[in-house]
Amino acid sequence: MPTPPSTTAARAAAERLAGLAVPAGALGRLGELAVWVSSVQGEVPPRPLEGVRLVIFAGDHGVAGHGVSAYPPAITAAMVRTFVAGRAGVNALARAHGVGVRVLDVAVDADLSDLPAEVGAHKVRRGSGAIHLEDALHPVETTRALEIGRRAAHEEVAAGAQLLLSGDMGIGNTTPAAALVAAGLGLDAEEVVGRGTGVDAEGLRRKTAVLAAALARAGRRADDPVETLTALGSADLAATVGYLLAAAEAGVPVLLDGLMAVACALSAERIAPGTGAWCVAGHRSPEPAQSLALAHLGLEPLLDLGLRLGEGSGAVAAVPLLRSAVALLRDVAQLDDLLPDEG
Repeated sequence: MPTPPSTTAARAAAERLAGLAVPAGALGRLGELAVWVSSVQGEVPPRPLEGVRLVIFAGDHGVAGHGVSAYPPAITAAMVRTFVAGRAGVNALARAHGVGVRVLDVAVDADLSDLPAEVGAHKVRRGSGAIHLEDALHPVETTRALEIGRRAAHEEVAAGAQLLLSGDMGIGNTTPAAALVAAGLGLDAEEVVGRGTGVDAEGLRRKTAVLAAALARAGRRADDPVETLTALGSADLAATVGYLLAAAEAGVPVLLDGLMAVACALSAERIAPGTGAWCVAGHRSPEPAQSLALAHLGLEPLLDLGLRLGEGSGAVAAVPLLRSAVALLRDVAQLDDLLPDEG
């Protein structure tokens, strides 16, 4: 299990915050964020967040061929190429906010050998199973995917990352992500299903039926978090879980994105309680499963912009808020230093 963030640093940061030359409580969530950053860094004031890194885990999902998405599965491979070219939505945000981006093909159902070797060096398989008909993964593949995510986190930390973000790309991925939330919280399909990329009413009905069948097929296996990944997840989601676990174990904070990241954070918390303490939620997506998982983890998103792009975009958009929180706690004068000495 991960070591908890420093309560000593949190107390010292709260005292420093209370002494700033601002009205009491005037910094709101930014003040709370500053205290959290101090606690995860173990330093007061916190260090500037200069090494911010996003890893996008890409993979296809068998359910995408069963009417659960408004877009065809071929979009996954096309978007991986777009990430590599630096032309996706998240690339634009990352450039604006000084965030490094890396994309890994974990289970894209396409030959991407023309891309840089690092992109596909640890590919687990081509597409994960259609979870209402079969397991997403073989247990050996689940283990391998978890290790790929762990390795990615270790590599980013070794390269100087002070804050990690995870991104996702995979048509149909909101279905297995919602399944992970349903399994983790003991909920029915109807409670967690959402419109994903924008399916119509008939698409939502099909998606709900697929999700209900997947949960019924998994049965009691959903009581075990790793079995849940095998039965109901996917290689890219399992890799994200490993990434979050390794980040918490290394004492490096994580800024979460939308449904996929939060579903994986819930899974990581099930595997290693205390992982969620190293996470902060970047934004609230329109997917009901994300809000349910956030509530369970005790996380309140920083942004609520109606974003459903995925890719890690909501997390990247929230990076300036964390940097602002750090700057305030570091650079604002203490009130006592401004008052005349009455002695």
